Amino acid sequence: MNQPLLPASIAAPFARYSHGVAVPVGSRLVFCSGQLGIAADGTIPEGVEAQAELCFANLAAILGAAGMTLADIVRLNAFVTGREHMAGYMRVRDRHVADPPPASTLMIVGGFTRPEFVVEVEAVAARAD
Repeated sequence: MNQPLLPASIAAPFARYSHGVAVPVGSRLVFCSGQLGIAADGTIPEGVEAQAELCFANLAAILGAAGMTLADIVRLNAFVTGREHMAGYMRVRDRHVADPPPASTLMIVGGFTRPEFVVEVEAVAARAD
């Protein structure tokens, strides 16, 4: 089982994430490319929460193809285009990540390939087989 790393010698996480996650030897790893808030039909909803929901749905589909689920995520990297999108993204993230939560980084970026995108999420998942 993956082990969250939360050393008492450093400040507690700012939100629902682990400072680190130890993955057992022999675990299978899946690395997911960054997913944007775009549906299979090419539509892009407005708003960070709607786009983040699609990001996590896309990650779930990728992990499902490898026999994994969102509960197997050990690392998330997320990117939003402004501070005003941070809270909405974090609400969606918190609905989709398991306990204990994965290691996570959230960055504000200047933009993505198309201006209507406001969030992108990439993940690493691990499962001991």
